[in-house]
Amino acid sequence: MPRQLEPDRRPDRPAERWVRAVALAALAAGCWFAWLGWDDTYQVDPATGVASGPYETWQVVGAVVTLAVVAGVGARWAGARPTVVGVTAGFTVAWSVTAASADDTGLWLVGALLVLVGVALLSGLVALATGVSRRRPTERGDEGDRPAR
Repeated sequence: MPRQLEPDRRPDRPAERWVRAVALAALAAGCWFAWLGWDDTYQVDPATGVASGPYETWQVVGAVVTLAVVAGVGARWAGARPTVVGVTAGFTVAWSVTAASADDTGLWLVGALLVLVGVALLSGLVALATGVSRRRPTERGDEGDRPAR
């Protein structure tokens, strides 16, 4: 008996996918401002005098986990490519606006490039993992793994 597969819930029209990418960019920018964008205070170790920061570990972990969730949900909602573009652009632009306004050396461009590459890798890996987990049984050849619907 042929197996019924669940329908693909991603939008069919390319314009709709890119509108969703813009929504994902807004979420990613919100992630920047919620977790990291508000903190510009460096911490100085009183014993060594070494400054660190401005971000605490919990802020960075929170931002990474939030971006991973946004990328995972986005890949199912909009598709992999709009998700990677939207999440990467949103977070990078938000970071760049904040960094450029506080930097008079121009080194924020180096940071922006590193943020761009890092967020693109993270969102790409999450979107890829989400896509692999969504593959239909007949595409993998393991039809016996899931019950028929």
